[in-house]
Formats: sequence, C-alpha cells, structure tokens
Amino acid sequence: MYMGQYRKIRAIISGGGTGGHIFPALSIAQRLKEANPHNEILFVGADGKMEMEKVPAAGFRIIGLPVAGLQRRLALSNLALPFRLLKSIVMAGKVIDSFRPDIAIGVGGYASAPLLWMASCKGIPTLIQEQNSFAGLANRILGKRARRICTAYEGMERFFPADRIVLTGNPIRKDIVPADDAMKAEALRFYGLDPSKRHIFIVGGSLGSRTLNRSVMGWIGDGCPGGDDVEVLWQCGKHYRAETDRFMDAHEGLKGKIRHSDFISRMDLAYAAADVVVSRSGASSVSELCAAHKAVIFVPSPNVTEDHQTHNAMALVDRDAAMIIRDADAEKDLMRSACDMVHNPRRIAALERNIAGLARADAAGAITAEIYDILD
Repeated sequence: MYMGQYRKIRAIISGGGTGGHIFPALSIAQRLKEANPHNEILFVGADGKMEMEKVPAAGFRIIGLPVAGLQRRLALSNLALPFRLLKSIVMAGKVIDSFRPDIAIGVGGYASAPLLWMASCKGIPTLIQEQNSFAGLANRILGKRARRICTAYEGMERFFPADRIVLTGNPIRKDIVPADDAMKAEALRFYGLDPSKRHIFIVGGSLGSRTLNRSVMGWIGDGCPGGDDVEVLWQCGKHYRAETDRFMDAHEGLKGKIRHSDFISRMDLAYAAADVVVSRSGASSVSELCAAHKAVIFVPSPNVTEDHQTHNAMALVDRDAAMIIRDADAEKDLMRSACDMVHNPRRIAALERNIAGLARADAAGAITAEIYDILD
C-alpha cells in the first residue's frame, strides 16, 4: 500500500478498555494514514480507560464516553449501567453529527457499541473487527447491520452473515516478527540474559495476571524445580508491581535468574529472547505469538465474557500449535510444564512450525483495503 493511493476519508475508530483492543485499533489508524496522509481519524473510547492515554500518545484525537462494562460480581456500579449507556448513545450521536465520518470502525470492547449503533442508525457504513474466535454479544448484534466483519478465525459464520465475513487476521505491531539469530542475540543482550541458559517469558497481559504471578512465586518458593539452567523474564503487570517487588526483595539471590517488570516496552525482543512463552490468550496476544512463531503455553483468563480466551487458545491447541493449562490448575502445573517444555527442543520446534502456519501478515492492510472497498 502506497501513500496517496487511496482518496481522503474521515473515519471513527471505536473500542478499547484493554491493550488487546487499543493496539489493533492503532494499527488500523496508522495503516489508514499510510493509505492517505490526509485521512482524518477520530477515536472514541471509554472514559478512564487506558485508550484515553495511549491513543493521544500515538498522535490521534480521542473522545471518551461514560459507558462502562458489566461487573461479573455483584456491584452497585452495575445499577448505573443503563444510565451510562443511554448517555453514551446520546453523546455518540452528537460526535457523529459533528465529525461527519464516512465510516465507523469497531474494534471491540464496550465503548464500541454506542458509537456503532448510532452510526448504523444514521446510515453511516460500519465495519467490525472481531478479534476472538467466539464473538461477543455486542458484536453479534452490531454485525447484523455491519457492511463488513473482519475476523481472525475461520468458522465465524455461526455468529455473522457469511456474505459479509472476511478473514483478515488481527492487526498487530509491525515489529513482531520471527527472530533470526542476530535478533535473538540482541534480545538476550537487551535483557541481560545468559545465552547458555534456557529462557521462559511469562506475560499476563497489559494489566498482569494474579494467577500467573502466583504460579511463578510458588515455583520460586519451592526452589525453582526443574529450572537450574533456566532464566525467566516475567511481566507481572502494574497492578501487581509492589507485591512482586516485595517478593523478589525477599529472594534477593534470584534477581539474576528472574527478571521481573510491570510492563514490557520491547515485546519484540522479549519474544525473541524466549524459548517458551507463557501467556494469557487474549486475541492480540494469540496473533502476536503466531506472528513471532513462538512455542507457547496458554492459561486462559476465566474472568472474561463468554470464556473467549479458552476458545482462542483451543483454536491453536486443536491444531497442535500451542499447549493449554486451565487457570485453576496453573499454580500446581504451570511452571513444571514450562520447564519440561523448555528442555524439549523437538516439542518446541513442532509447536513453532505449527503456530507459524496460522500467522496472517499485514492484517491492518487487509482491513484498510476492506474499508475502501465499502466506500468505493
């Protein structure tokens, strides 16, 4: 795709709540800018969520809506949801009238529902980017009116009209690529890791994972069984940074063996350094691991709507492209399984080969082409 190849358009991109929604949205926005630098793009997100920080940092304008997600536990905040939703729908209509978009693009997350609903009511064409293998209720409803549904998995006809589905993959960061020897050497130097050791990268998503953190802490507390020649790169998440710092301070002698951080800025190098990755199975994480060709053990989060992380993971497990451990079993089994895998080069090679076959290159470019196809 060349700059200036496409005509100027105005697009609203809506969604967010987690990095798993924000980074694909930014990839689409950046691809639209490459298609035509004069394209005007407005983001609409949820007030107080991380998109309100990440999107302006990437150079795009964003408007926040007061919409919020349903708490799965009993909470007084759930009583306010209908009022928040109604206010968000009204605000979304005003945003559309003011910005006058040619198209509205939804990337998932509860913030996308009011905007896409109002856009379709006003006759604005809509496109949905469904990241998961099991579509959420909001996207299933919005998909009935969408001109195009861009998916990352096959078999989505059970959720959406078959004639509007296009298999594009999930947009990911451009720097996530399979590592060659030079990139792996750079990654080991960057993180101060020993090239003679085996390496496990543990990543719990942008906010971190209590289950993964407890699994690592339990393994360390037991003396790191099976890991004499293993070094661990551990992304604990910002919510758990203080707790993890205290734990590692109490295990001072292992700080060379265990590198922990609340956030990994160079995910490309973290993947490159790893022989085995342990990860939640959010849609963006799955797509990045496919693109990086990594052997992975998924621990799906049980705290997501309609258990979509398990569906995402099983789409790979069923093709022998990943392993899975239930969240409930992780503290007992996870690190033992990871240490077993990291010492099994044949198993690693098979998983890397199979997951590579599921990677889809330039999903953002494919989605951009679909956007213009709708408008032409």
